[in-house]
Amino acid sequence: MAHSMRLGYAAPMFKRSLLALAAAGLLAAGPSADARPRGKEQATAFRETQEGRFLSLRNIESRILPRMRGSEYLGPELDPSSGRYRLKFMRNGQVTWIDVDARSGDVISQTR
Repeated sequence: MAHSMRLGYAAPMFKRSLLALAAAGLLAAGPSADARPRGKEQATAFRETQEGRFLSLRNIESRILPRMRGSEYLGPELDPSSGRYRLKFMRNGQVTWIDVDARSGDVISQTR
């Protein structure tokens, strides 16, 4: 009985801690928390960044966003197999994609 009571007490604390960490991550996320990679992309990006193989998305965005002043940043996509981020922008009804090497931060291509 004492074991289930501890779990019952610990679960809400764990959930609150998890929510607080998630909220802190979203607040510190940058341009748009909704524009972040999701699911498997996010897990891959996190793992590769932690292991030093990819630059952080924040680092890549800090290099690219200033170049795209006047455009609306719609968000990133990650292609884990190629190690490329595709950042999507909109300006005057025209979409621009910028492909960036997640390892080096170098722009690979830009399309309009």
